[in-house]
Amino acid sequence: MRTTTGWQSTDGSTALQRVPIERRELRDDDIAVRVDYCGVCHSDLHRIHGAFGGGGTPVTGHEFTGTVTATGPAVNSFALGDRVAVGTIVDSCGDCAMCQAGQENYCYQGATSTYGGTDRIDGTPTQGGYSREYVLREKFAYRLPDGLDPAAAAPLMCAGITMWEPLRAAGAGPGRRVAVAGLGGLGHLGVKLAAALGAEVTVLSRTPDKADDARALGATDLLVSTDAGQLERARGRFDLILDTISAPHDLSPLLGLLALDGTLSVVGFPIGEIPLRIMDLTYGRKNLSSSGTGGRRGTAEMLAFCAEHGITADIELLPSAKAGEALDRLDRGDVRYRFVLDLSDLG
Repeated sequence: MRTTTGWQSTDGSTALQRVPIERRELRDDDIAVRVDYCGVCHSDLHRIHGAFGGGGTPVTGHEFTGTVTATGPAVNSFALGDRVAVGTIVDSCGDCAMCQAGQENYCYQGATSTYGGTDRIDGTPTQGGYSREYVLREKFAYRLPDGLDPAAAAPLMCAGITMWEPLRAAGAGPGRRVAVAGLGGLGHLGVKLAAALGAEVTVLSRTPDKADDARALGATDLLVSTDAGQLERARGRFDLILDTISAPHDLSPLLGLLALDGTLSVVGFPIGEIPLRIMDLTYGRKNLSSSGTGGRRGTAEMLAFCAEHGITADIELLPSAKAGEALDRLDRGDVRYRFVLDLSDLG
């Protein structure tokens, strides 16, 4: 086994402890990656607080960039020193209809998540990117395009692809009106990507405070979602709404903003039940959908698009020893717009 170091919650709190981690010896098609930068996702916080159930709390982190330090004998896509990016899944069956369609994230046999999952071969639990080294199959690593800053690119591997897939599925582009509910770690990338695709983008926010930020990111407007008058005037306006809100909330006001055949895509992963009135879908033949990160094909496409358009996350970079502080501030909403951990302090 290979031994590395990471940050783990041992008691369900955000007071993370520095712990040794065992990684497997490389299989034929594995690469070892020195993790340089890892984004801090709201899912990490949910997992630490036990919202997903299951036993134990793994080392979290599932959006990271790094450098290849070792390769298995059958690896032909990467060489030592290559810059790579890794996202939310590190394996899948490769044979089911979802995998064949390039949607390994929906593998019918269960994709192996970057942390909190189970290795398909030896049954060991996966530990995430709040660590100095990660070992995975080469096909689930992606070459980091030249020109993308590795720290600011790390959140593309979860937040970015989570926005990209519903945008592409809905045909976002010129002549389409897209709204993004919530201007946070997910939402700010949704605005950047939708605008770069050529859509007209509006941010939906509870207050007008982020209007300048919204426009700087590429939005043409900000609609205050607590203003009944503004909601009424925007009724039926949008073809797609990306709902990035992470807390349970009423979907009816958002559904009311959709045009005929419009889609509300709920991607903020709110924990808990959300009521739905079917008639809110009936009037206007509206669609309610969701999306969970992305498969290999979509992720590679997203990275190439971001490289072409110079898109990365707006980040606050912290040493990994401050991971607990980042999680606490994330819980309070005190970040613009994504925390990224610098793992170099692990040696």
